[in-house]
Amino acid sequence: MTDKTSSKAIPESDKTGMHAKRGVLSVIATLWFAILSALIFFPIFAGLIASFRPGRELIRRGLSVNLDISTMNLNNYNYLMSGNADSQKYWMWFRNSLYLTLLTTVLTLLVCYFVAYGITMYEFKLKNLLFFLVIATMMVPFEILMLPLYKEVINLKLIDTTAGVILPGLCAASTIFFFHQYMLSLPKELLDAGRIDGANEYYIAVRIMMPITKPAFSAMAILTAMGSWNNMLWPLLVYRSASKFTLTIGLNTLLTPYGNNYDMLIAGSMMAIVPILILFLAFQRYIIDGMTAGAVKG
Repeated sequence: MTDKTSSKAIPESDKTGMHAKRGVLSVIATLWFAILSALIFFPIFAGLIASFRPGRELIRRGLSVNLDISTMNLNNYNYLMSGNADSQKYWMWFRNSLYLTLLTTVLTLLVCYFVAYGITMYEFKLKNLLFFLVIATMMVPFEILMLPLYKEVINLKLIDTTAGVILPGLCAASTIFFFHQYMLSLPKELLDAGRIDGANEYYIAVRIMMPITKPAFSAMAILTAMGSWNNMLWPLLVYRSASKFTLTIGLNTLLTPYGNNYDMLIAGSMMAIVPILILFLAFQRYIIDGMTAGAVKG
């Protein structure tokens, strides 16, 4: 009754004006996001075209979206698959990146989940202060923390090890914050129900609460994997052995004062996009689900 009365109270002219305003805003928003999409897609499309051209064309013309079929071929990709020394190095970097990304993602999600679970589900002294300190680290740029972390890794003798790359970022404040906000929407009565049934705290955290947080795990897995796959600065500081280089570091070594291997660089860069593109396209709906599932409490 109230909704019908309120809708009738609005004059038809006002309704028409509201619909027109919404239509204009929708058009503006569509144009804005279309422009942003074009700006984002342009360098990817230009790089894709360049990967089908010889490296000398990139030096001579730069990145261009000009589709000159006469200069385009699959030689760069054939070179990557040829099995020569350069190709073997590339796929070694690729495997190293896959291994590091998988390990980083799994360990980061587990650590951040249990930290957020303890802060959210239990009451203890200095709880709010602890959460504030965790979140405060988000306001500190990595460039400021880089030198102290590097000295700490040296003191722990973790230079040139995978542990030295993973451990400093294992407890990610942004991931903890996301899990915390998601868990605020979960009923704590589930913990009491588990305890009444005789379950211990570990069982409740892993077998009862963890499956409920699947959307949060899915969203954070994608974001964490993307960050680890594209990370270059910290692995560059820690790794010393060329056999441990990740893809981002390895591709950077192709540019030297003595010669630049653009043929392998451009094609290899395009191939490096494929795993993350597949991951995103396959699980993009989980990003939306994970971002919105904890938005409404109750």
